[in-house]
Amino acid sequence: MSTIQQRIVRYGELQPCKTAFIDAHTPGSDQKENFTIIGGGVSESPDQHVHITDKIGFNIGAAGQPPKCRNSLHSHTTAEVFFVAKGRWRFFWGRYGTAGEFIAEEGDIFNIPTGIFRGFENVGQDYGMIMSILGGDDAGGGVTWAPQVIEDAQAHGLMLGDNGVLYDSKKGQELPHNVRPMPLLTEEELKSYPEVPVEDVVGKYVARYWDLMALSANKPAVVIGENGWIKDKPGFEVDFLGRGSCVPDAVTSDKPVVLMPASGHWRIAVDDHETTLSVGDTALVLPGESYSVVPSMTGQAGLYRITATNDPAGATWTG
Repeated sequence: MSTIQQRIVRYGELQPCKTAFIDAHTPGSDQKENFTIIGGGVSESPDQHVHITDKIGFNIGAAGQPPKCRNSLHSHTTAEVFFVAKGRWRFFWGRYGTAGEFIAEEGDIFNIPTGIFRGFENVGQDYGMIMSILGGDDAGGGVTWAPQVIEDAQAHGLMLGDNGVLYDSKKGQELPHNVRPMPLLTEEELKSYPEVPVEDVVGKYVARYWDLMALSANKPAVVIGENGWIKDKPGFEVDFLGRGSCVPDAVTSDKPVVLMPASGHWRIAVDDHETTLSVGDTALVLPGESYSVVPSMTGQAGLYRITATNDPAGATWTG
């Protein structure tokens, strides 16, 4: 069995893919980097490096982008959750990205409702990073691009096949004879992608870091779950641990658990192995392993804990 050392991915060791998606050559989106940390992720590129290949019922990934770089409008059929590890980000949604938007700061978390087009942009002053949680083992099976994104990409040499694979004409690649271009959504199909009002999205699907710090003063704050601040059953639960709600005494979970600091430094012990984590690091604890997690330094300390559940990955649950 692998040790916890082999199931920790450090921020500084993340391996990016710059050709992960169809807009990789499109001006304004051509500087973004995609990271697949646990599970297969949603990359459309064979160049994507996967750090931990275990299937745990959900995927962990990240997106890194310089200022003013944006991720184009797309939709998911399973959960797409982001929290900001570094920088300031603008999230926007709707057919043309004009239905609503909000700014997320470091530590804020957003469970984007399924079935709407969404995109995001680094609006900070420096390279930024958002960490992602994607529903299901096969999160790549549920990504749909807005028609204009596919058309813009084709104009810059990238074609997406109906097999979900990218082909780059700048590298001399063509669609194989048995592969057709990914069809564009029709106007009729586009009617099923709602323009959700901003008050519905921000009111129900966003949790702010400082609110979670307050809520976790004495016990873990349930962020995403049937009884969470954000009500959903995406196949995993997310809670937030603070200094007063950490886990000093070892506990054992019968489900996979992922630990991802939002601030500060954390000492984790898994069975006989002990190490520290900081923002941007990811640790996978396997079912049956005992773990503890406590802040290792004074100062601010917040950590997201993601635990697999028996709920199937699928559309956003509204209760």
